[in-house]
Amino acid sequence: MVFSSIAFLFYFLPIVLLLYYTVCRFSIRLRNIFLLAASLFFYGWGEPYYILLLIGSCVFNWAVALALSKWRNADRIWLVIGCAGNLGILFLFKYWNFVISVLDDILGFGTGLTLPLALPIGISFFTFQALSYVIDVYRRTAPVQKNLLNVTLYISFFPQLVAGPIVRYCTVEQQIHHRTHTWDLFSSGCVRFVQGLAKKLILANSFAVIADNIFSMTNAGHRFMAVPVTLEWLGSFAYTLQIFFDFSAYSDMAIGLGRMFGFHYHTNFNYPYLAKSVTDFWRRWHISLGSFFRDYVYIPLGGNRKHQIFNICIVWLLTGLWHGASWNFILWGVFYGVLLIVEKLGLLKVLEKIPSFFSHLYLLFITLIGWTIFYTTDLGRLGGYLSVMFGLSGNPLTDTQLSITFLNRIFWLAAAILFCMPVTQWVKGRLQRLQGEGAQALVCVGTALMNLTLLFVCTSMLVGDSYNPFLYFRF
Repeated sequence: MVFSSIAFLFYFLPIVLLLYYTVCRFSIRLRNIFLLAASLFFYGWGEPYYILLLIGSCVFNWAVALALSKWRNADRIWLVIGCAGNLGILFLFKYWNFVISVLDDILGFGTGLTLPLALPIGISFFTFQALSYVIDVYRRTAPVQKNLLNVTLYISFFPQLVAGPIVRYCTVEQQIHHRTHTWDLFSSGCVRFVQGLAKKLILANSFAVIADNIFSMTNAGHRFMAVPVTLEWLGSFAYTLQIFFDFSAYSDMAIGLGRMFGFHYHTNFNYPYLAKSVTDFWRRWHISLGSFFRDYVYIPLGGNRKHQIFNICIVWLLTGLWHGASWNFILWGVFYGVLLIVEKLGLLKVLEKIPSFFSHLYLLFITLIGWTIFYTTDLGRLGGYLSVMFGLSGNPLTDTQLSITFLNRIFWLAAAILFCMPVTQWVKGRLQRLQGEGAQALVCVGTALMNLTLLFVCTSMLVGDSYNPFLYFRF
């Protein structure tokens, strides 16, 4: 079950909210038990066979954290056990067959060691979240939780289960035990959720159609058609918009859902396309994942103090692999690792001195190339895409197809570019300055009508079976 589905919006979520605020209102423990049951049902809806894997992960990490806390003289042993267990399961399901395929290619024959394992949805997210809990207990930066129910709820809570953000236990530890429910918090959660839903269905899905159509232009011989250079760049730009609105939309929906149940999650995307460097971009993009690798890999390796370049290489190799078991993700990680090293060695100072227009242009160019690599799992096709984009294929610069595609989507392109900037915050700030109860009441009514309209439009698109890809299957 995904957030952007009829089953979730009009069956699962209303029923869960109704029971949570009526039958379960008598105690926080009852509410936690109910949320845990709802979360397991949510995951089991799409992964009925792997629900035992999720429960097993929760029990394992609860037990390891307890052992860490009880036997401090052997805490390193238990930390190794915790890391090996979590990463071992992740490796088995996500990377085993990839490693075996590489080994088969090297040996020149099939070893027959591949396993018929489907990738559990969200395994990278809930594994990293569980791993952060174990490590934080080892470091004594988070308290150990003796109650298995609370640990299981923390790891499996449905708003952040399959698409993040990666939540630290210390962030929600108090909220699990003591949280407040107010109308203001609930209503702000509804607004954040609806806005995220609109970003996903209206914007991200619209650009998914453009990107997929352009990148799939091949003939029967699987050679690239004479796709114009500018059209190929438009496809890359469309995917750049799609992946931002898709990823950030799910984070917005998760944050909104958390608020509906009294939880506060940190922002996961901070207008990354406004960045002026790759360094700044990765401080703004998928913040919870970046902070995970910073705190649990980069800093323990030495951070900026020693072996900085080596540390960056390791972090970005792992970042690429985290996104998927494929050579293009490794290449994508290496691509950004090299750029970050170049910026650390002096380019960053240059970017800070030149006019903002050129630093933004540099970042846009880098992200277009980076997301093209990310999109294309076939390296042969990737070479073809890049050769077209850089005019090495002999294809024309432009044709009528570009004009048709651009003009048909010019409204959505303009809207997307606008919403890559903090326009909603600007509008909200201006509206809050209006004086008088009547003006504020009008603002509240207008905001409510706008969000209801967005919900109606999103529902219409879902009922109409519009193209609704789920990007998180590989995670």
